[in-house]
Amino acid sequence: MNPKATPAQLQAQVSRSSFYAGMRVLPKAQREAMYAVYAFCRAVDDIADDEIGDRPVRAAALEAWRADIESLYAGGDAGQAALVAEAVRRFALDKADFLAVIDGMAMDVAEDIRWPSMATLDLYCDRVASAVGRLSVKIFGMEEETGIALAHHLGLALQFTNILRDVDEDAAIGRVYLPLEPLQAAGIPLGDPFSVVGDVRVDAAARVLAARAHEHFKAAEAILAKRPRGHLLAPRLMAAVYAPILVRMEAVGWAPPRERIKVNKAALLFTVLRLSLFR
Repeated sequence: MNPKATPAQLQAQVSRSSFYAGMRVLPKAQREAMYAVYAFCRAVDDIADDEIGDRPVRAAALEAWRADIESLYAGGDAGQAALVAEAVRRFALDKADFLAVIDGMAMDVAEDIRWPSMATLDLYCDRVASAVGRLSVKIFGMEEETGIALAHHLGLALQFTNILRDVDEDAAIGRVYLPLEPLQAAGIPLGDPFSVVGDVRVDAAARVLAARAHEHFKAAEAILAKRPRGHLLAPRLMAAVYAPILVRMEAVGWAPPRERIKVNKAALLFTVLRLSLFR
């Protein structure tokens, strides 16, 4: 990741993301700050998901990011973190949230996460999703308490949905994020990842996590329905796109063989237009 990347270069990178449609309608300063935060997240996520690199090397790469974030906030040489320096300065982003994202990625690097407890899964999702949301809502201009609540609920809802969508892809790299308690309740032996996600009873375990995702979507939508202050097309868009994906997955279930549900690009564009006109 080039810490001196121009806004145009960052935009080109973000344009491949499903978040892009919501970001591009932001005012210039907010838009460029979101591109920088996204690029930071992409950089540390690529380290976590590098299947070729040795774990100690990947851990050291994350620690280098941590050191650069610390140096940025201490007024020293920001190194790689120069990427987000302007966003930090302009929007008073919290150091703890950047470090939380790195902590979440470090959980993936330390070991392949397999059937974590529900509490551990909540912690992981707070770090890799809700912390990103906390950075984002500051850029969007939300009031602090409302923004933190939205980041918490929408972050967990989106991350749970991604986990449910990516069951097979995660198993292919040795990970199973479905939580321990519902897997045990379903009577699934905890062997290798493929045997766990290949058990027909995994459907029952997945539906427990789906129910929790619905609860968080409902809470996030209740916050957004009150029309809080801020540029909120992006979170409205993510809720409007991902909640129906969860419903579609529930309709077909998680019993193997599974077919990955994808975002319909035409529907995404229509949703952007609808939300833009009626927000």
